Amino acid sequence: MDRKAPGKIYFSIGEVSSMTDVPQHVLRYWEDVFPSLCPPKRRSGSRAYRQQDIEKVRLIKRLLYEEGYTIRGARKHLRDQILESEKAKRVESFSDAISEIEKGLQGIIDILDSEK
Repeated sequence: MDRKAPGKIYFSIGEVSSMTDVPQHVLRYWEDVFPSLCPPKRRSGSRAYRQQDIEKVRLIKRLLYEEGYTIRGARKHLRDQILESEKAKRVESFSDAISEIEKGLQGIIDILDSEK
């Protein structure tokens, strides 16, 4: 069952439980054993799951229940996935910086060529 209110940003643990078919006590347990699953809490102390948290719950469920990962293996998989994503972001940022340097150097070359 996959219900979602359009435009809604935060979801309660009960809503996430219904959307993902994962019991609330299991979601709480996963928050303890998967550091990357950390929904913010409201002032009242209740969890406020975001769409990215829900996607992570679905991924953890798939890894554990469909792909047969252990908790430890799933945690390593998630950690590796996060590290790979961060690495890709750094490479993209580095590539952007190189492009800016190339544009600047080309501008200098153009200026020097125009002075000849």
